[in-house]
Amino acid sequence: MKFIAFDLETTGTKPSEDMIVEVGAVMFDGNRAVKGYGKLVDPGIPIPQEASAVNGITDDMLIGKPKISEVLAEFAEFCGDLPLVAHNAPFDYKFMLEDIKLNKSVAPGGVVLDTLPLARKVFPNLPNYKLWTLTRHFNFPSGTFHRAEEDSSYCGLLFAKIVETLEMRGEPCSEQDLIALMGGKEEMRFPTFAPEPDQLDLF
Repeated sequence: MKFIAFDLETTGTKPSEDMIVEVGAVMFDGNRAVKGYGKLVDPGIPIPQEASAVNGITDDMLIGKPKISEVLAEFAEFCGDLPLVAHNAPFDYKFMLEDIKLNKSVAPGGVVLDTLPLARKVFPNLPNYKLWTLTRHFNFPSGTFHRAEEDSSYCGLLFAKIVETLEMRGEPCSEQDLIALMGGKEEMRFPTFAPEPDQLDLF
């Protein structure tokens, strides 16, 4: 199964007020990472000290970096129509959705799946379901956490482990099966905005 694992770093927790400062993604084919994508983003506002303490990203690191409006189309091209996977996906989905709507940008076409409820269902009775806990539980190769591309790698390995475990149990694991297993009421998909047409010379 091919999919895109993605993760965002932000200035805070409120999509309507806070901003994305890093977009990371890794394309997977099964449990194998194929290629990665990582981009720091100028949020246009100072990064609160609390956010920097978590992700290690400082204002100086973002000088001269592109705005999110410049990154969205690039990210959409990287993802294509492959399913998207994130840990606690509604957080990343809502931030990305806010900027896609604001900029009427092209967006990834795949459904967004959440490894958090999937892990809870497939691997019950673990102490907690934080990404770093699961990474260590399964002995995934790991370094630092809370940088977007690296966290995407861990999320992708976790999702591949979930699918592999379901297959070994003989349980169905199509996109629709996984959505049902997540227990959500609605699919998470980004809206589609067509690219702006070139200005026509009518004279």
